[in-house]
Amino acid sequence: MQTSPDEAALNHDGHQEAVDEQPVAGHLPVIQENAATLNDLVDISCRKYRQLPAVGMALDEPLSYKTMHERILAIAALLRRLGVKQGDRVALLAENSHHWGIVYLAVVRLGAVTVPIFPDLPEADVHHILGEMHCDVIFLTQRQIEKIYDLKQQLRHVITFDDYRDNTGLISLQTFSDFVAEALADFGGEARDETLDFPKIAPDDLASILYTSGTSGFSKAVMLSHRNLCANAHSAGNVMQIVPGWVFLSVLPISHTYEFTVGFLLPLLKGCRVVYAGKTPTPAILQKICEKEQPHAMMVVPLIIEKIFKKRVIPAVEKSRMLSFFCRFGPSRKMIYRKIGAKLYAFFGGRLEVMGIGGAALNPEVEAFLRDANFPYIIGYGLTEAAPLLAGGPHGDTTIQLGSSGKPVPNVEICIDDPHPETGVGEILARGQNIMQGYHNDQEATRETLTEDGWLKTGDLGLLDAAGNLHIRGRSKSVIVLSNGENVYPEAIEHKLNAHPFVVESLVIENRGLLEAWIYPDYEFIDGKTAGQSRTQRHRFIADLFEEMRVAVNEQLSNSSRISRILERREPFVKTATHKIKRYLYSADSMQA
Repeated sequence: MQTSPDEAALNHDGHQEAVDEQPVAGHLPVIQENAATLNDLVDISCRKYRQLPAVGMALDEPLSYKTMHERILAIAALLRRLGVKQGDRVALLAENSHHWGIVYLAVVRLGAVTVPIFPDLPEADVHHILGEMHCDVIFLTQRQIEKIYDLKQQLRHVITFDDYRDNTGLISLQTFSDFVAEALADFGGEARDETLDFPKIAPDDLASILYTSGTSGFSKAVMLSHRNLCANAHSAGNVMQIVPGWVFLSVLPISHTYEFTVGFLLPLLKGCRVVYAGKTPTPAILQKICEKEQPHAMMVVPLIIEKIFKKRVIPAVEKSRMLSFFCRFGPSRKMIYRKIGAKLYAFFGGRLEVMGIGGAALNPEVEAFLRDANFPYIIGYGLTEAAPLLAGGPHGDTTIQLGSSGKPVPNVEICIDDPHPETGVGEILARGQNIMQGYHNDQEATRETLTEDGWLKTGDLGLLDAAGNLHIRGRSKSVIVLSNGENVYPEAIEHKLNAHPFVVESLVIENRGLLEAWIYPDYEFIDGKTAGQSRTQRHRFIADLFEEMRVAVNEQLSNSSRISRILERREPFVKTATHKIKRYLYSADSMQA
């Protein structure tokens, strides 16, 4: 759903709601009747863009839409011969590759259900998911193989995307190259002629079950239908004008809905090419890929762009007294940031039309730089339960406020439940065809999260401004209520702490009525500043840095919400797939233990 600047209103339940009107901006395309199943979406795109490049690894020759379609159909036919039928579950436990997406689309072609597993999950979590989902077919890579050795009795078919052959004798494997060769040899002709007969899939049939890695509790199994995923891909496609032939560079895990929907389904829907970077790229590898592929679009989490800001932008300014001086003033700061932004734009290949930033909150200081630098970006907000996009853009809308997530995306309603009379902050609720069917085998959690009239309770706090922009204030479960009744949003304080170049990440907690900040410092930065010093001098340097930061940050906070002390943490915090700290793991007692 789109909102115009004066359309924030109260609905009959007392919710603050963005009123439905389409489109907001004249340059946005008219919303068309859309495919409601992934199978229809792929069929339409592959016929429309047959000769265009579709998917492939960076620096390699891509597969065309025609070839990709043939592989999807042939693999689906082979999976059916292996016993996979409608309603069965097939696991995908692997790093990014074009093979991953092709297999996903082959599985849902049969009416079977994909179970994407985040590849960084520990063995115990993988065992739990595979056991609960009763998966007996799995596609994975060598990096993941040790996690399934103990499940060899359960798994009928294990296929390795990277063609790994296990020599231990502990498990029977088939390489993906052999698997595809068999599929094409036996079913390639029928796939090419599109004469293979598959079961009719309905829009509300289940397509995927994904385990969340939330910041405020244990994982839940989210059930997403074909309709959920297709609706969200089409909504994302109407946030900006996308041209067939664009290159989307994929660097985030495709097992997460953010990358899957916006970085895979959306470009396929629009006739674009998806390029996979492979393993997590270093800056040098990323630069090489961008020089060659010159992406038009890519999805990132804030951590990626914040690292670039801290490692490249801040040092470039601070090493020059003249630049530091002129950055104090608005007009000259913009001019300086535009020059730095031009170098950043060139780093990403010089053809970038949009960088989607989502999965966690972006530091306001970093966003201010991106805007001053005229860098092409969009902030997005969503949840796995919403397949995932709820708000973002639209591209080119000048009423998007700095620090907001933009407008609700087309065909999604957002309202604020029980807004505070002064601040307007309340729980964010969302409704649309992208909202999940519920949590697998957890009716209680489903009832707690989905209202009877279809609203998703996000658990996030926020507000809608007069222009219809959504502002996120934090998780409802992470709000700290002080003894004077004041609500403190720790994420807002953490943004101020994280803006300092020697801070990698931070966590603000309440301890006996006072606020404490735990900091995981940038030890590379500290090593550079303390070279040749003793251990005692090094500790004193860190302590002085922390105290200077505490004083500086407290000047920006109300008296009652100031930080009492800052403590050093020697290892990174445990995080979700999108690099949000799992806050529920940390309390004053656990941090001191």
